[in-house]
Amino acid sequence: MSQTLRVPLARIAHARSGDKADWVDFGLFAWNLAGYRLIEREVTAERVRAHFAPWLPGEVDAWALPNILALKFVLRGALQGGGARNLRLDNLGKAMAGALLRLEIAVTDAELAEALEAPRVGWWGDVPPSPPVRGQG
Repeated sequence: MSQTLRVPLARIAHARSGDKADWVDFGLFAWNLAGYRLIEREVTAERVRAHFAPWLPGEVDAWALPNILALKFVLRGALQGGGARNLRLDNLGKAMAGALLRLEIAVTDAELAEALEAPRVGWWGDVPPSPPVRGQG
């Protein structure tokens, strides 16, 4: 029987983000199809909104992009009125991809193993999976 684990998205995906006006746009990309199945199941607009709730007054829109193993999210009202008016000292939308990758999802140990062991796919061809990070189960 598989054990359920909580793992950060950074274990199975990578992200890009940017900002425009008062919204932030994310692309969350799985490294392979096994990882995509997990992020598609676990990472919803509601989960993303809850993750950023302390400072996100607006809504979150989401789209599945299965052909590129990605999910797209737009966080409305995320920049306190816009980049020029924002009082935060980070790089606005660019820094938020890292924050998204800290979101933890529930997976079984078998699902995690499959996502970590399957070859990464992309324009670069087959790349062996990164070795597991010690202490992150």
